[in-house]
Amino acid sequence: MEGTLTKGQGIATAVVRITAGAMFLTAGLEKAFSGTFTAAGFLKGATAGAPYLGTAAEKVVYNPTHDLWVSLAGNTGLMPLVNFLVVFGEIAIGAALILGLATRFAAVAGGLMMGLFYLAIWDMSHGIVNEQLLLGVTTLFLGVIGAGRYYGIDSILEKAQAVRQAPQLRYVLG
Repeated sequence: MEGTLTKGQGIATAVVRITAGAMFLTAGLEKAFSGTFTAAGFLKGATAGAPYLGTAAEKVVYNPTHDLWVSLAGNTGLMPLVNFLVVFGEIAIGAALILGLATRFAAVAGGLMMGLFYLAIWDMSHGIVNEQLLLGVTTLFLGVIGAGRYYGIDSILEKAQAVRQAPQLRYVLG
């Protein structure tokens, strides 16, 4: 893929990668330093969803996955792990995207995280496309094009002897 983008396109790719990374990183840091973060409230209350057209009827749940999230929120043994994974995941994905390090791996993890958030929120009151869907698709796109090769650490690592001897490492770099 090297050499397929112009210098300006490579810079634009890096800017989008860093911006997406900053969104993940700041979300994770806000949760980490709030001292009170728990995903339980979100899972119990924000997962009812909203209808695509019209006004939500009182006490009607529109999200078909709502019961899964509510049961997860009620699992006191599992919630500390969920809380850790959300915060750690957002920080790690954000840092990796900003640095352009293991970009494909970070992109898959970010796309998966945003896909789960999208299903949990299921808010169709403003249409099908929301912030979670857009960030998930953008992050996956960055992985597909190997955005870490443009002004990222992956561009250095891919030239290393260890990566040349184990080309399967390129599935996580790029």
